[in-house]
Amino acid sequence: MKPDEIRKLNAYFKGIFNEKIVVKARPRKDDSAEVYLGDEFLGIVFRDDEDGDLSYNFSMAILDVDLD
Repeated sequence: MKPDEIRKLNAYFKGIFNEKIVVKARPRKDDSAEVYLGDEFLGIVFRDDEDGDLSYNFSMAILDVDLD
């Protein structure tokens, strides 16, 4: 993802969820970025520009052990 996109996503996630959320570029990947809450990895946000409609999809796995 481009630095401008990451900056916008950072602002969006901080405004919607938490000021401690950080979106970081992924090494060797240009279609997605990593999302962290402090030092804890939360998930991946993917850039989707299929059919000319640009959107971003956030994917977060929740482990069963985390629900206890």
